[in-house]
Amino acid sequence: MAETLTPTALTLKDIAREAGVSLATVDRVLHNRPGVRPDTVRRVKAAIERNAFQPHVAAAELARGRARRFAFVMPSGSNPFMQQIEAYLGEMSAWLSARRLSVEMVATDVFDPSSLAASLEALSGDYDGVAVVALDHPGVRAAINDLVDAGTKVVTLVSDVPSSRRHHYVGIDNIAAGRTAGALVGRLVGQRSGKVAIVAGSQGLRDHAERIFGFNQVMATEFPGLGVLPVLEGRDEDDRSEQLLARLFGRHADIVGLYNVGAGTQGVANALGDRAAGDAGRDKQVIFVGHDVTALTRRLLLQGAMDAAISQNPGHEARAAVRVLLALARGEPILREQEKIRIDIVMRDNLP
Repeated sequence: MAETLTPTALTLKDIAREAGVSLATVDRVLHNRPGVRPDTVRRVKAAIERNAFQPHVAAAELARGRARRFAFVMPSGSNPFMQQIEAYLGEMSAWLSARRLSVEMVATDVFDPSSLAASLEALSGDYDGVAVVALDHPGVRAAINDLVDAGTKVVTLVSDVPSSRRHHYVGIDNIAAGRTAGALVGRLVGQRSGKVAIVAGSQGLRDHAERIFGFNQVMATEFPGLGVLPVLEGRDEDDRSEQLLARLFGRHADIVGLYNVGAGTQGVANALGDRAAGDAGRDKQVIFVGHDVTALTRRLLLQGAMDAAISQNPGHEARAAVRVLLALARGEPILREQEKIRIDIVMRDNLP
C-alpha cells in the first residue's frame, strides 16, 4: 500500500499572494532593490521562510519539465519510531514543493525477505530514488542491486545492507548504540549479579544485529559477572514480545537487566509489570534500556519503568534521506557531516 505526498511547485505568485503584495514587490525584495517599506520586506521574507522557498532552486527544477519521484519503503505495523519518520516527511511538503519532489510511502513486512524484495522489485523504473528500511538478506540485496543497475538511486534507512550496491546509508552507528546500551545496563545494575535479557525485532535486521553485537562486546569485556541470555525475537510486536519475555521471566528468577533492541516496547513493559505483580517491586530492580524517544518511552521513563533510551532523531533521518536522494539524483556531493545521525542518551531527567 502506498501513500503519496505529491506537492505542487511554489511560484513567486504564490509568495506574493501569501504576503499580500504584488509580484513586482516580491521581485524587488528578492533582489534587494530600494523602494519597499521595511514592514513589507519583513512580510515577504517571512512568507519565503515559512514556505522554504528558494527561487533559484525552484526555477532549476521547473526547467526539468517533471517532478522527481522518491519512494520510502517502510515497515507495516505500528512501530512508533517509523511513524515519526513518516510524520516528519509529511511536514516537508513546502520544502518538497520548492524542488518539485514527490514522495510515496510504501508499507511492507520488512521482517519477511520475500515480501520486502518483492516490494523493491515492484518499484523498478518508476522512481528516481528509493529509501528502504532494509533486511540484510541475499534476496533483498539482489533487489537493491537490480534497482541500482536500472538507474535508481537507493539509500538504506535506519537498517543497512552494506554488501549491496546501495548508494548511501542514513542512520546511526548501531554497534556504538549497542555498546552504549551495554554500558548503561552494566553500570546501572551495579554490584548485583544475575542475568540480562535481550529482546530484538529480528537478528536479520542489520541495525538490530549490530546493536546486539555491540551490547555483547561490552557485557563480555566489562561486565563478565552478568550472564547474557539468548536473544528473543519479537518482530517489534507488542503481544509477541510480551509473551516471549513473560516465559523467560518464568524460567529465570535472577534477571537484573533488560535490553530492548527495537520496538515492541509496550509488550516489554507489560511483561515487566506482570513480573512485578508476582514479585512486589521486582520491576524496579530490572534495569530496562531501550531505543528512541516516543510518547510511550517518554511515559515509561517518567514512571521509572524504563531507565534510559538510546535516541536518534527521526526528523533528521527523514530530512537526511530526502536530501541525500536529491543530491544523488542531481549528481551533487553529499554533505556527510550534515547527514551524520547522532546517538543521544535520554533519561527521565533530560527528556527533551
